[in-house]
Amino acid sequence: MLERIYWFCVKAFLWLFFGSLGYVVVLKYVPVVITPLMISRWMDTFGTDESSHIYKNWRSYDEISKEAALAVVSSEDQDFPIHWGFDFDEIQDAIKENQHRKRPRGASTISQQVAKNVFLWNGRSYIRKGLEVYFTVLIELIWGKKRILEVYLNVAETGPMTFGVEAASQRFYGHPAATLTRDEAARIAAVLPNPRQFSIKKPSTYIQRRTRQIARQMRYLGGQKYIRNL
Repeated sequence: MLERIYWFCVKAFLWLFFGSLGYVVVLKYVPVVITPLMISRWMDTFGTDESSHIYKNWRSYDEISKEAALAVVSSEDQDFPIHWGFDFDEIQDAIKENQHRKRPRGASTISQQVAKNVFLWNGRSYIRKGLEVYFTVLIELIWGKKRILEVYLNVAETGPMTFGVEAASQRFYGHPAATLTRDEAARIAAVLPNPRQFSIKKPSTYIQRRTRQIARQMRYLGGQKYIRNL
């Protein structure tokens, strides 16, 4: 019996490992059409007056204004071009700060956020965090920086039932993401920490201030050349 259980566990592990590896390889080349977060948001509309329509429009990296790419890097993960999926300095700073904060500060990189949004469920647990590390390593090795950023720009939650910068640009600005200005891109990035609370279309004083801060960071980093060689 113990031998059977052992071989069952070995086979299950191998199936899961090679299955997840294959899925990551496939998503290097095809658009990510749905994520667990999109499904979760859709299910949240059941029994409510909210619209269940999901706004999303996949666009390739070359079809999105590089101001948008620069804005999210400037606001979310400035070491994105040089780290290998994890920013250990930020992690250490967050651990120290969280000892004195009521609301924990995160230190997830763009790569970690993509791993979580595309492959995993919402929630906090050691199992989910371990899987996040696993998928972050895989996409860094298999996808590369440009693909990771492309997926992030297409699946990040940017508003109520809205995912990706193309959908946000069309819905809130009335034009495609290819023509986003620096200030428009910075405002999209400004709401990313909580896109269900903050609004792109009707920015609060806080979002307006944060937009200006992000735009300054974009200039400080040297503009689009900062992400030119991803």
